[in-house]
Amino acid sequence: MINNLIVRQYQNSDFSLWNSFIEESKNATFLFHRDFMEYHAERFADFSLLIFEKQTLLAVLPANRVGATLFSHQGLTYGGLVLKDKTHLADVIIVMQQVLKFLNQNQMQALQLKIIPSIYATIPSDEMDYISFLVHANLIRKDSLAVVDFTNQIPISRVRKRGVEKGNSLGLIVKEETDLTSFWNQLLVPNLASRYQSKPVHSLEEMTYLKSKFPQNIRQFNVYFENKLIGGVTVFFTKNVIHPQYISGNKEFNNTYGGLDFLYNFLMTKFDSEARFFDFGPSNESSGKQLNESLHYWKESFGARTIVQNFYEIKTQNYSLLENVLV
Repeated sequence: MINNLIVRQYQNSDFSLWNSFIEESKNATFLFHRDFMEYHAERFADFSLLIFEKQTLLAVLPANRVGATLFSHQGLTYGGLVLKDKTHLADVIIVMQQVLKFLNQNQMQALQLKIIPSIYATIPSDEMDYISFLVHANLIRKDSLAVVDFTNQIPISRVRKRGVEKGNSLGLIVKEETDLTSFWNQLLVPNLASRYQSKPVHSLEEMTYLKSKFPQNIRQFNVYFENKLIGGVTVFFTKNVIHPQYISGNKEFNNTYGGLDFLYNFLMTKFDSEARFFDFGPSNESSGKQLNESLHYWKESFGARTIVQNFYEIKTQNYSLLENVLV
């Protein structure tokens, strides 16, 4: 059993140590690399934690602080304790007890967790879900993700096949591009502004920077009809998962060209050997309490089925509830 743990805040001098740990962990992706976390450092008060047993780093927690609440992390899609594959559940319980105690002693009243979906871990890693139950965490949100498992794939529907066939008959071409500019400026930004009065979470400059840091993880695929850009998708590749981060097209992209069906089918057939899962992401509104039925059905028509992502709020004073768990 581990003991004499030290919990401390991340420092700039920990950059290499942190990133090495992320590379060796069982439940982290490139989003936890400091180069990714710090591209928007000015937006968040970083309060990431490292947990040691003597000189051995056991776990890290990507996080930021807002007042008396610690978030894991508001600039990331998922989070929680990052662990190595040899870490036992009993050890994680002790680590989490010390983390909550540390936060409580530093005048933080709550910890909000975005649990990393199970598909992103290289081996089973649901420790944080179990510990959230032990500390009487409040389940504040639950998203339903539509996911295709390439090892047990359900065939796409006839409707989707017709879209693919339409794209093929029109001679649509998908090209991987190194430059994001045309997709961002001609399609993504104008479409988000006109349809939703919003902007991409990442600016073109930010995503270009991130792509330069993670060229194997962030990739751009554009769709052309007669050499004209009509659509595209920015894709995040992790060890287990392919996830479209941004997708957009012109007015005729989907209905006239079948471009959306064509593009997703291209990705799923070309890269099904590079990852196990294709994550379409959530189709939820109102913190998971409502489901966009038509959107989720569209994803399911590609053979996707549902997994969930849980979001918890833990009172830091509840660290005491972990004291007598191990018997």
